Amino acid sequence: MSSELFGELSVIGMRGCEEFTKQVDRYLMEWRSSVHSFVVEADCPRFGSGEAKGALHQSMRGHDVFIVSDCFNYGVTYKMYERIVPMSPDDHFQDLKRIIAAIAGKARRISVIMPMLYEGRQHKRSSRESLDCALALQELVNMGVENIITFDAHDARVQNAIPLSGFENVRCTYQMIKALVKNVPGLSLNRNDIAVVSPDEGGMNRCIYYSSVLKLDLGMFYKRRNYSVIIDGKNPIEAHEYLGQSVEGKDIIVVDDMISSGGSIIEVAQKLKAKGANRIFVFATFGLFCNGLEIMDKAYEDGLIDKIFTTNLIYRPAELLERPWYCEVNMCKYVSLMIDTLNHDESISTILNPANRIHAFIDRKVAEGKVRM
Repeated sequence: MSSELFGELSVIGMRGCEEFTKQVDRYLMEWRSSVHSFVVEADCPRFGSGEAKGALHQSMRGHDVFIVSDCFNYGVTYKMYERIVPMSPDDHFQDLKRIIAAIAGKARRISVIMPMLYEGRQHKRSSRESLDCALALQELVNMGVENIITFDAHDARVQNAIPLSGFENVRCTYQMIKALVKNVPGLSLNRNDIAVVSPDEGGMNRCIYYSSVLKLDLGMFYKRRNYSVIIDGKNPIEAHEYLGQSVEGKDIIVVDDMISSGGSIIEVAQKLKAKGANRIFVFATFGLFCNGLEIMDKAYEDGLIDKIFTTNLIYRPAELLERPWYCEVNMCKYVSLMIDTLNHDESISTILNPANRIHAFIDRKVAEGKVRM
């Protein structure tokens, strides 16, 4: 790696990202043999009315700044008119813009690491609707952000809104596979014993990558929606049918970008079990669990789902970490590696495609007797 730096490295963790940023910083300090932290303190104090401002405690002139923002951290609160208010995605996004504004154009480069893309599910227009994600990306670029790094975007084509700016859509394939092998002793990755299934047609691309790199069969559930009706902001599903090879007697890896309420994942698990599937493991980059954890507790107790793997890229409540069916996938080292590489002004292309690392890891675990092929 080149010894030349693009600029002095500074990492800013927005509210709710403090612990994640500290772990990232520890890797950077270790790799660079530095006794000084790369984390820059930034605040967004609020007035009693709920209004806020961004404040930095040192100059960012000439710095290569990386801002980590979790827009979905509802565990962060603020006081407005003496009421405790949880921060919404809109609140987090406004605070991000405030810190960018506080930098005041002095940084040499600003990159935003937004693991779950703000308004990423509102990526296309169905009728007279706002295009919130596209507008948010354009707003960041217009404020001087050069690179936006996100993970497992709901639809990465939203980057067409900012065609002349950097947009990296990172996948967690390598880390998910490592976590699966670590938490499931005696796992077989033989195509006769395990398969990959997408819960809908929109998730096929990420599932194709898993099936290709692991050389496993691939299946898909097709959702037929009623587009003439809207219930709770969504078109209801009228049919959910499986397309693919037989899953009888096989372990199944269900791959999705997020778990919102968990209802669709449980429905997929029920249908797979009805077809004779063995164990079911769920890979979801983001575990929101908007309707609480009880629905997943019941699915686990009923034997529908064995393990759910989600990353630590967004907020996870303490009670989630204690669940027997939950496995956390730590992404701090991966984020540190991307920051370190970009700060040295080098390409992250090889980091974004982990196929060789996956094959080397599996070969090593097979040799150790921890994985069967």
